[in-house]
Amino acid sequence: MANETDLTEFFILGFSNLQELQLLLFSVFLITYICTLVGNISIITIACLDPRLHTPMYFFLGNLSLLDICYTTTNIPQMLVHLLEEKKTITYVGCIIQLYFFVFFVGTECILLAAMAYDRFLAICHPLHYTAIMKKARCLQLAGACWAGGFLNSAVHTYFTFWLPFCGANQLNYFFCDIPPLLKLSCGDTYLNEVILLVVGVFIGWTPFVCIILSYIYIISTILKIHSTQGRLKAFSTCASHLTIALLYYGSAILTYVRPISTYSLDKDRLISVLYSIVTPMLNPLIYTLRNKDIKNALKVFLGKVYLK
Repeated sequence: MANETDLTEFFILGFSNLQELQLLLFSVFLITYICTLVGNISIITIACLDPRLHTPMYFFLGNLSLLDICYTTTNIPQMLVHLLEEKKTITYVGCIIQLYFFVFFVGTECILLAAMAYDRFLAICHPLHYTAIMKKARCLQLAGACWAGGFLNSAVHTYFTFWLPFCGANQLNYFFCDIPPLLKLSCGDTYLNEVILLVVGVFIGWTPFVCIILSYIYIISTILKIHSTQGRLKAFSTCASHLTIALLYYGSAILTYVRPISTYSLDKDRLISVLYSIVTPMLNPLIYTLRNKDIKNALKVFLGKVYLK
């Protein structure tokens, strides 16, 4: 990577403009992180242990929970340390690693949400062919494609981001290493990076999002044709959780990445970033648990067994 300086570390400004709230923020983010870990690990555990949940829908949900754990772990622990320390730094190599894995997991989740919408589309719109199409091998292929897409997306962005020169500037006005603040910090021409962000964003962000919207147009039209009110409610309940999460996630992620760098305001964008990188992963298990009877029943059985032991 052709960096023109001997830069060894970045100073993370984070929430330094809120010095009086550092301990409060630490407490809030720590509780949020613990809830994220407990909620998502619980979903993965019951999806693995309960044979009734060994279906494509819960296989993809397990992948989603794993991704939520992974990408929150790339930034929240370090952010918690920085909230308690006066010197808030990350090494140059550490910044590369953090950016790579964060973008990897975020990109993978974007594609995975589209795969989950495809699964729901087949289950509701083509129920007679669902079992034949969504076999174990097909689920593994779809999940593998999601992770591979995230890997390639991150490799491209990480390479071109750290190809830029920083000319000694090392104060990162953000709470972790992300693409927009690093492009703002660079003293080089970021035009190519902006083009890559927009082009790749179309494939990783907008295309899956449009596929999700189209899938749900067909799903909702199919549900409305169901004569039984109970049948309509049951069909919609299996999709409502996923649609809610997809709208929350894509809304904030697209606002962060798929727009010109000149329109960025890092102070405002930090709030958007907190939404999709910290809050949404915590909400995912709650949304699925509150709206899904299968998970609630499996959780009750699991907790009952643990209590009896």
